[in-house]
Amino acid sequence: MSKNIIFMGTPDFSVPILEAIAQDDAYHVVAVVTQPDRPVGRKRVLTPTPVKKAAVALNLPILQPEKLSGSDELATLINSEPDLIITAAYGQFLPTKLLNAAKIAAINVHASLLPKYRGGAPIHYAVMNGDAKTGVTIMYMVKAMDAGDIISQADLTIGANDTTGEMFDKLSQLGRDLLMETLPHLIDGTSSRTPQDPAQVTFSPNITPEQEVLDFKASAQSVHNHVRGLNPFPTAHTTINGVRTKIQRTHLIDATTELPAGSVVKKTKKDLWLAAGQHTVVAIDEIQPAGKPKMTVSDYLNGHAKFNEGDQVIDDE
Repeated sequence: MSKNIIFMGTPDFSVPILEAIAQDDAYHVVAVVTQPDRPVGRKRVLTPTPVKKAAVALNLPILQPEKLSGSDELATLINSEPDLIITAAYGQFLPTKLLNAAKIAAINVHASLLPKYRGGAPIHYAVMNGDAKTGVTIMYMVKAMDAGDIISQADLTIGANDTTGEMFDKLSQLGRDLLMETLPHLIDGTSSRTPQDPAQVTFSPNITPEQEVLDFKASAQSVHNHVRGLNPFPTAHTTINGVRTKIQRTHLIDATTELPAGSVVKKTKKDLWLAAGQHTVVAIDEIQPAGKPKMTVSDYLNGHAKFNEGDQVIDDE
């Protein structure tokens, strides 16, 4: 007999996980819970979440409470008598009454190797901090952020040029596969349960606007990590000759410079190298001046770069 599942998730990360559960005859998704539709873009078009779009395509029942606690939707979920509650980047704390409604367990698919990077932006921090690996943790849910006992984990290498967006896709697939391997053991009672080590806990709160600003006084490696850690969202930026400019992609250069941080080390038709801290150099690959589309550095140098080698072009913010 198939197990009744409540699935809760919101972004693209969650979609492959929902699809795998919904397409497996061992499970019956009684409800998909996701964040309400939000205005998106300059025209503020009301847009459903990626999970809602997937649930519509799968013909699954959808609930979108603004807040779960005290809502009519909460009573509906509890009355559905779920065997399992599975969350993946849902975006709200679950009331204890709902956690307790799961006959087998309420579990979460989290995109880090807990207890490292509890919180809402674990992939961003892993890339920004230059970590060599990250992973996915399946854990029991408790009424504290990402603090439940670990059921299973799988790790994944972060490439030297991998972006957060690329790692989102890889970790989503890893999370899907790990969950589908874990569920049968959870259901038959053979899964493991390991408390998190409080001494190893770190946090990854949501990215603030201040964190989006690049610091060229840091090393080129740090600048590169910051750029790829905020690609494709929310995107790192700086100010070049007074113009707020997003930096989309960079790569490292095996060179040193005596120029001050933020100066132009090399400028050709296709190369823009900037001085960073500790005499290091970073190359710009994709860039977006305010009010312009994203462009290659070649296009930028062809029409927008009104400066010369040796000029200090990065303004302090």
